[in-house]
Amino acid sequence: MIETDQVQEGWRERKRRETLDRIADTALTLFVKNGYDATTLDAIAEASGISRRTFFYYFKSKEEILATWQRELPETFRAAILAEPSGQHPFDVLQNAHLKLIANLDPQKSIAIYRIIRSSEYLLAMNQSKYLKLEQTAFEALRELWPDKSRMNAMRIVAMVSVGILRLSLENWAEGQEGKSLETYLKEEFEEMRKETLKL
Repeated sequence: MIETDQVQEGWRERKRRETLDRIADTALTLFVKNGYDATTLDAIAEASGISRRTFFYYFKSKEEILATWQRELPETFRAAILAEPSGQHPFDVLQNAHLKLIANLDPQKSIAIYRIIRSSEYLLAMNQSKYLKLEQTAFEALRELWPDKSRMNAMRIVAMVSVGILRLSLENWAEGQEGKSLETYLKEEFEEMRKETLKL
């Protein structure tokens, strides 16, 4: 009986995840096609094949839909940092962790989301919190790897700079016409940072 209940629970969770992903994918398609502001919740629900009531079971707003694409980033980033081999410089640890993070991004969806966010001042402000969370995540993970209190401020600076590099790389990639990958942009920006640091 317990085993049957576990199977049913697993099936329900799988169906819930499938529905959530379908709504999010449908919303993204409509945002790109019609514009973020012009896309209504009713339109998303109808295109997803669900009722408005069912929609609100999964999401409370359009902003929450966009947030689903980023909800797992902090924990994924933290795990990547802590999994790095010891003996590296903190910047190298974060560069490698960033590369692991972006390896899981869907290029088309990522660029579409970037452009949607850029179209709205409200979404831009909301998106700022994503980078703040990543900065805090990086700092806390570095503190686990380098617990020396005398290096606390240095670890915070490293975390802030690395997330700034990620942000710049994402923007250049999404706006770029050179056909370079996000990985290439990220590596180039980290290398540029190292060169400039040596000049100080």
